[in-house]
Amino acid sequence: MTRPRLASFLISTAYIALILLAAPITRTPAQIAVPDARPVDGATLFKQQCAACHATGKNDAPRQGPELANIVGRRAGSVAGFKYSAGFAKADFVWSDDKLDAWLANPQAVIPGAIMVYRQANAATRAALIAYLKELH
Repeated sequence: MTRPRLASFLISTAYIALILLAAPITRTPAQIAVPDARPVDGATLFKQQCAACHATGKNDAPRQGPELANIVGRRAGSVAGFKYSAGFAKADFVWSDDKLDAWLANPQAVIPGAIMVYRQANAATRAALIAYLKELH
């Protein structure tokens, strides 16, 4: 390139760069509304948080915790063949929605000496799990 052409090229390039750098950077909002996440259902929550230790049917393989089908309305510590911790011998109640809610929030507060270490602080998650447990027959 000759000197005049090189100078013209450099001036043009600098001018274009200046325009591009001076242009305001704007963001365009999304054109499509993104729906809110669908709440996770009780069955999915159970599989994610409970199924490693608890079965949901008599034909399921035994696990670390007792089988939970028909738990609502059942006397605490009454699954035949399951060896409960000593605290369950003193448990004199039937599992209700309220007892299950308290149990899932803090098992040791409901039955001192209980071995279950799971705690669920989220009330909506506990409610979804209890609703699922009530469906199991």
